[in-house]
Amino acid sequence: MNRAEETAAGAHGLRFAVGAVDGKARRGQLETAHGTINTPAFMTVGTAATVKGLTPDQVRASGAEILLANTYHLMLRPGAERVARLGGLHRFMNWAGPILTDSGGYQVMSLQELRKITEEGVTFRSHLDGERHALTPERAVEIQELLDANITMVLDECTPYPATEKEAGESMERSMRWAARCREAFTKRPGYGLFGIVQGGVYPALRQASAEALIEIGFDGYAVGGLAVGEGQGVMFDVLDATVPHLPATHPRYLMGVGKPADIVGAVARGIDMFDCVLPTRSGRTGQAFTRRGSINLRNARHQDDHRPLDPDCPCPTCANYSRAYLHHLFKAKEMLGPILLTRHNLTYYQELMAGLRQAIEDQRLDDFIADFSRQQDAGDLPPL
Repeated sequence: MNRAEETAAGAHGLRFAVGAVDGKARRGQLETAHGTINTPAFMTVGTAATVKGLTPDQVRASGAEILLANTYHLMLRPGAERVARLGGLHRFMNWAGPILTDSGGYQVMSLQELRKITEEGVTFRSHLDGERHALTPERAVEIQELLDANITMVLDECTPYPATEKEAGESMERSMRWAARCREAFTKRPGYGLFGIVQGGVYPALRQASAEALIEIGFDGYAVGGLAVGEGQGVMFDVLDATVPHLPATHPRYLMGVGKPADIVGAVARGIDMFDCVLPTRSGRTGQAFTRRGSINLRNARHQDDHRPLDPDCPCPTCANYSRAYLHHLFKAKEMLGPILLTRHNLTYYQELMAGLRQAIEDQRLDDFIADFSRQQDAGDLPPL
């Protein structure tokens, strides 16, 4: 029995079970020490231990079962050791459910001129005060354990796009060596797990080699990284088609940093179980709403006299109690209530989308769900009054 099979046997870490399959799509449950996650799942992003503008109760009311927080930002402020002294991230931010922590690799790589990559890890200067820090695979795992993350991510090098096959291969191989070090550093305990990250750019052979290397090491779940970085939806789907078949059917699969509703629907159809993206919350702060009929820019003057809700079929408090005209006013007046109300709506929309996908897989009607989704999105917003 290899390490991947040991994890699937449930001796340690997380427990994942697939209850229904429709084509390549799966309906599953991932059990953690802080609760169960129904998959396919969208993880709401709370980068700095907060979903901007919302209380944990409001986030829970949207249907979210798991949050994502970020190692890079929390190691700089308030510090992982401080969070640990204060009882861990769940208690610190008053979130009782599961938490996944990004390893910080993507944020560090994006610093460019402020960081240096070596075999040992990454050294970088903080974007806050310029102080120098070092992030090794071992330290990345230690920070996430101090935070008490239910799902820890390995430290990887997010391969830039575009990159040559040689560049992508060298980057991927370094990430695989770091992944092995993360596995050795990780403390196994019930209800907690470590995910490996598949890299390899847009090159199918590299993606396959990365998946095989991670399976040999053995992880509780497998993420697909290095996508949604400018390659476009078609290329992203091609990479998933070349990657997902090489991942274990017994483990959860996580597509990092994705994305738009159509990206999520297409990725679920290709066998992905978990997603995260800042889009619904960031858009909520800038006036963009997601609805069954596509996205809406609430700053547009066409909404200023519109008494209708954003989406008449949405169950969120924003749609139940406020008009498009009022939301338009809030954003034009730069009132803080606007981003709060719109973020609540966007998160509810995303969670309703995931619930619809789960039900469609259970009912063996995913193709019909996708066709209806596409038809509604293509129809566009309701005409103005």
